[in-house]
Amino acid sequence: MQEETLFTNEEAQPLAARLRPQSLQEFVGQTHLLGPGKVLRRLIESDNISSMIFWGPPGVGKTTLARIIANHTKANFIDFSAVTSGIKEIRTVMKQAEDNRLYGSKTIVFVDEIHRFNKAQQDAFLPFVEKGSIVLIGATTENPSFEINGALLSRCKVFVLQELKTPELVALLTRALQDERGFGRIKVELAPGMLALIANFANGDARMALSTLEMVVLNGESKGDVITVMPETMEQCLSKKSLLYDKNGEEHYNIISALHKSMRNSDPDAAVYWLARMLEAGEDPMYVARRVTRFASEDVGLADPRALEIAVAAFQACHLIGMPECSVHLTEAVVYMAMAPKSNAMEVAYNTAKVDALTQLDEPVPLVIRNAPTKLMHNLGYGKGYQYAHDTKEKLTNMQCLPDSLLGREYYKPTEQGVEIRYKERLQQIKAWKAKHKNK
Repeated sequence: MQEETLFTNEEAQPLAARLRPQSLQEFVGQTHLLGPGKVLRRLIESDNISSMIFWGPPGVGKTTLARIIANHTKANFIDFSAVTSGIKEIRTVMKQAEDNRLYGSKTIVFVDEIHRFNKAQQDAFLPFVEKGSIVLIGATTENPSFEINGALLSRCKVFVLQELKTPELVALLTRALQDERGFGRIKVELAPGMLALIANFANGDARMALSTLEMVVLNGESKGDVITVMPETMEQCLSKKSLLYDKNGEEHYNIISALHKSMRNSDPDAAVYWLARMLEAGEDPMYVARRVTRFASEDVGLADPRALEIAVAAFQACHLIGMPECSVHLTEAVVYMAMAPKSNAMEVAYNTAKVDALTQLDEPVPLVIRNAPTKLMHNLGYGKGYQYAHDTKEKLTNMQCLPDSLLGREYYKPTEQGVEIRYKERLQQIKAWKAKHKNK
């Protein structure tokens, strides 16, 4: 717990700390929130902050945004860590904030890693947020829906921060080489593409990108005022042969495409090779696991429903134990996907429905399948004629569930691959029954 202060002893601080943006103009990324005219930017610039939660992965600017707010606001700003603070510290801060309120002064309390607080600790903030003694800003890498009390969460606006894109990280690294707070006082020579390599290695994390650049520069060959970074130095600092993976900034996408298409083409040997290329080059296994999980439904689907189970299990294994141990779990998942029967019916179904959903946004829900929790809604016919499928012998009814304008539209068209042929047969039986009982 500490009052917001200016940085001290900057020269001894890590590069990421020295280059922490002091204003929105220096901030990189999150244009969906901070671009011209965007809501969060307007709130900061007008000094009209309300209680909010910043949710996003590490190194995307959650704490930095809080510090920018601290620099911009006329309110008292208290920086509070959930790691080192408990109920006693919370009460001390709340008393200070209450005193400030009585004297007509607003207090903003920033809680880093708010998900680390237990329910009792989070509850301690609630009455002070409710009566306006504090404006609470929380930062978390965990899903607020699960980690923050519902009562507290309902009083906060959640802003989702995204991983930084490679061009954004390259821009940040370029500034680090030019800014006097970084390496602007010396000349650093790097081969073309090295900044993009570091940016890709950082996987959307600005702090990791800057820390890697600092390590690379400090281990470069120094001659006078010039530091030259050799490819061998870069490889050693990354601890992986990343130069073979992303020489020109596009191999990342080329190889994940190769993995996906090898699985789709039922070629397990090629799929395992491209998997190894990615993992041994330093790719985040969680990224690969996410893509394999997507593949399980996009390219296998109900032809083999167990594919999704295998993919999710591999994802969880990657999350729990990481590299290098999780490489074998990803291999199992990749081989399974390659060998599984293929169906893209899920993707086709959604994309077809998506077109209708976007072009016919005002289609009303049929009255028969609406809920009627109030007397007025009941009198308006909500739920009138609803048939409970479980009360029927066939577990089927002839109710209309699509809007009138979409009646008869078919989105899911099962293939005859793998076990999906059983779903096709079942769907045909359902449609035949409904056609027979259409007017009954």
